[in-house]
Amino acid sequence: MAKKKQKNLFERFSNWATMATGSSAAFIIAISTIVVWLVTGPIFNYSDTWQLIINTGTTIITFLMVFLIQKSQNKDSKAIHLKLNELLASHQGASNRMVDIEDLSEIDLDQLHKFYVKLSDLAEKEDDLTCTHSIDAAEENHSSKQTGYKTKPHYARALKNRSAPGK
Repeated sequence: MAKKKQKNLFERFSNWATMATGSSAAFIIAISTIVVWLVTGPIFNYSDTWQLIINTGTTIITFLMVFLIQKSQNKDSKAIHLKLNELLASHQGASNRMVDIEDLSEIDLDQLHKFYVKLSDLAEKEDDLTCTHSIDAAEENHSSKQTGYKTKPHYARALKNRSAPGK
């Protein structure tokens, strides 16, 4: 595995802030702040300044958190995509065309979605839920499964296991 690179200051801060703001302690601090603000209401006669303090504070925190959450989400999404790409690339039956499809246009993704709806319809016609198809061989797989696939040992085992009591 490649040696981990030193993270830049913003990334280190972002990771720390994400962990800190998502903690129980951060939630307790936020609740405590609201309680203190509410308790001080009568002291300040519920003035405009008293209301402005909480409005300004929460607005600033919300504004900054949007960027922090987006940074964290982008990193998480990228990691998930890389893991899925690795699974696709390493699985013999999977189509390598699916690697990096997140870069396709919305129209292309809709077209792929329609293909998988059709593939799902084909799969529903089969009586074995463990069968899979790749995008490249779906039609061929479907017809071969209907004729000769049911004689394969793993198919017979799957049927036997499925019909066994307690399954």
